[in-house]
Amino acid sequence: MSLDKAQLDELLAKNPLGSELTLAEVKENFEFLEDWEDRYGYIIELGRKSPAIPEVARTEDNQIFGCQSQVWYLATRDEQSDILRVLIDSDAHIVKGLAAIVMLATNEQKAKQVADADLHAVFDELGLLNHLSPTRGNGLRAMIGTIQTIARS
Repeated sequence: MSLDKAQLDELLAKNPLGSELTLAEVKENFEFLEDWEDRYGYIIELGRKSPAIPEVARTEDNQIFGCQSQVWYLATRDEQSDILRVLIDSDAHIVKGLAAIVMLATNEQKAKQVADADLHAVFDELGLLNHLSPTRGNGLRAMIGTIQTIARS
């Protein structure tokens, strides 16, 4: 069993990351947090703002491989407007928070813009890549790669 188009559209429309909350706001908030413990807490809070992907959609077809944790995604691209709608979920709080930042940079954006963007630069700007374990960094790159592949298709 999986989600039908109406269920998928409704779920993706509920994602506030990239529509109600923007990457610019997160970057601004990040500057006010002085230590990494507070920053990690904020990243986890961002992950909690994202809707969960229902169990029926947590399939191998929707899984992002290369992550230490389990990570799933749902995405659509509107052919007329070229707008990408993205939802990424994980069974690990910090990974779901990192996924939230990926969504902030990609959700509700033009697919061409996402395909051409240097999304790694977003994480460099926040200083995150220097504070992630190698396996989390690989997982982050896998998330970015998956979403950019969808944007290019």
